Amino acid sequence: MQCEPLSDSFGLVCVAVSLAAMRYLFSTFPGQWPGLGLLLLRLAQAVSSILDARLYPWGLGEGVAIAILCAELLSSGLLAIGLWTPVAGVILAMVESIRIILGASIDGRPAALAVIGLSLAMLGPGSWSIDARLFGRKRIDLPCL
Repeated sequence: MQCEPLSDSFGLVCVAVSLAAMRYLFSTFPGQWPGLGLLLLRLAQAVSSILDARLYPWGLGEGVAIAILCAELLSSGLLAIGLWTPVAGVILAMVESIRIILGASIDGRPAALAVIGLSLAMLGPGSWSIDARLFGRKRIDLPCL
């Protein structure tokens, strides 16, 4: 923790800038087989969402439909590389929920994609992701005393 003087009247204000706070967004960074399973789940969700990204006649106006499409494509790309996985999973779940609510057909695909997006947001990205490299557990070797 770093303490810096903010001004003379306020004294010392401690500023805690830490990547440990980001770690709370992820439950774990599992490796080996569970990490591979999360990688495959992330890729399946991203590929399905990218291939399914199309403009629906939602009745929301063309600008809103394009904004939703851009949000879906951006979050699918982030999910594929494993960057900001909880945020991307929640955004994809929201987009698919909009499709469920405003869609004319009763199809199970948007519901399944919404559930997978929420599951990825809760489980975390796994060890084979950019999030794991940026915010994962660090190993500190202490010299023998």
